[in-house]
Amino acid sequence: MRITYDAEVDALSIVFRETTVTTRHLGEGIAADVDAHGQLAGIEILDAVKRFGDRDTLRQVVIEGIGPTAGGKQ
Repeated sequence: MRITYDAEVDALSIVFRETTVTTRHLGEGIAADVDAHGQLAGIEILDAVKRFGDRDTLRQVVIEGIGPTAGGKQ
């Protein structure tokens, strides 16, 4: 997974996997990229700073539930 922010256009992009996609517009400034099977491959959010409050919010990324679990099993 790759998360990028383009300050020039104020766009946040989350790519779950690289593949050929079709873009579906979900709402004003929000689009989902889906693969040939309709599986979600990425999301793009325009006007990200305006939507999330400030640039500091974009710097805070927390991923939960990934990594070793109790007992050492994944």
